Amino acid sequence: MACLLPVQRRRRLCLRQVVNAVLYVCRTGGQWRALPAEFPAWTAVYYYFYRWQQTGLWARLNTVLNALDRLHEGREALPSLACVDSQSVKLAPRIFEHRGLDGGKHVNGRKRQILTDSSGRIWAAHVHAANGHDSRGALGLLPHRPWWAARLQTVLTDAAYRGRFADHLRGLGLQHQVASRPPTQRGFVPVAKRWVVERTFAWLACFRRLAVDYEYTPASHVCWLVLANISMCLNRLA
Repeated sequence: MACLLPVQRRRRLCLRQVVNAVLYVCRTGGQWRALPAEFPAWTAVYYYFYRWQQTGLWARLNTVLNALDRLHEGREALPSLACVDSQSVKLAPRIFEHRGLDGGKHVNGRKRQILTDSSGRIWAAHVHAANGHDSRGALGLLPHRPWWAARLQTVLTDAAYRGRFADHLRGLGLQHQVASRPPTQRGFVPVAKRWVVERTFAWLACFRRLAVDYEYTPASHVCWLVLANISMCLNRLA
């Protein structure tokens, strides 16, 4: 990570400790002001969290660590297959921006969309009001074709992503494929290849900062999703 952090000059704070503090908040869900004394001052940690969010540093770290993790598994650095799904999460009280009611799941809050590779690593995320349709909300996942999608060929989704999102993928030169359970089976059935995105949502449940959306802006919640994936990649590469 040091090659991507701004370490060109001497600083009063150890940036490694800053990153550790941010990952600590992501894992435990504690308040910024409740950071333990062994970490830098919470104001400094929050400053770097917000600044690196604005400059896109967290997103770049996530992409690089995903590629390194894939190479560590003996695979190509960039994915050729992706899976997309959504999850509705409750929004903290007294936050009214981008709030909606998911009528199907009876959740009053926001909906997070994630795009993962075939192993469950998060490559892109988008957050919007929970009453937004999946096909329309997923347009924020890939507004254009990023450099890490150079090898990407196929995107697996469920039937809710037909329509605008499928047309958008075809416009990007990608193949859209609906992976759903066999019509003869009822109840929960793990769908081939696409079950990994459901497993990623289960992994995210280990990060208490993501249990409830406490963020005033969807961009901050996206950042916490990226940080959770960074934490998992670092654990695998350690």
